[in-house]
This record gives sequence, structure tokens and C-alpha cells, in this order.
Amino acid sequence: MDVLTKAQRHYAMSCIRSRDTRPEVRLRKALWHLGLRYRKNWKRLPGSPDIALTRQKIAIFVDGDFWHARGHQEHPGEQVASNKEYWTRHLARNVEHDRDVNDALTELGWLVLRFWSSDIEKHLDRCVAEVCEYCGRTQNAQY
Repeated sequence: MDVLTKAQRHYAMSCIRSRDTRPEVRLRKALWHLGLRYRKNWKRLPGSPDIALTRQKIAIFVDGDFWHARGHQEHPGEQVASNKEYWTRHLARNVEHDRDVNDALTELGWLVLRFWSSDIEKHLDRCVAEVCEYCGRTQNAQY
């Protein structure tokens, strides 16, 4: 089924980053440049948000398109060619986990913002503008 050996697949999967991804770093740098200070991957909050603006109580998640966005479609795992049953279940569980984290943070009084990594790559200014809107700041700097 798989073109790679078990060791090759293990290595490939181990290279997938869960923190400090390129889109996450771009968003953080833009927010920092605007004077917004944050905690990154703050473990005190449910789900360890990628960016936590503690003063404003805003939790920001940067979701990868494969791991999260695909699961929000009607048919999760459509893009997977092998082991569809496993991946469909796995991606659907990611969506459930995202909902649970959103609910837990909302109960604690936090605003949850989720951005797709592809949206940050293509439209960073829009993502930053949305964060600034909730923070009550104007976005007048270039990053």
C-alpha cells in the first residue's frame, strides 16, 4: 500500500512540525511588530494555543490544512490514497478535539481565533487585521 518502508514513513512523519511552523512564525512576527505581546504554546490553557494574548484573553490557533481543514469538509480524508479508514477517523477526531478546546476556552472567558496556514501564507494582512479588530488596535504598520 505505502510506497515507503516503515522506517522511511516514520522519518517523514517525524519531520512534521507541531510548533513554530512557517505560518505561525509569520503571524507572531507581525503581531509582535504591532506591539502585541503574547505567550506561545501556553500550556496553562486547554489545547496550548499557538499564540495567547493574555491581556486581551485571545487564544489563536494556526491550523494546518491537512490536519484540521480537511476534517471540516463533508468527507474528511478524501485526499488520502492509502489507509483511508484510519485517516478518516484520525482527521475527524482532530475536528472533535478542536471543538472541545474551543468550548473549554470559551467557558474560561477566552476568545478563540483559528486561522488556516494557507490563509496566513496568502492573506497575512487580513489575519492580522482580524486580531487587531478584537484587540481594539489599529493596524498601521507594515511587516
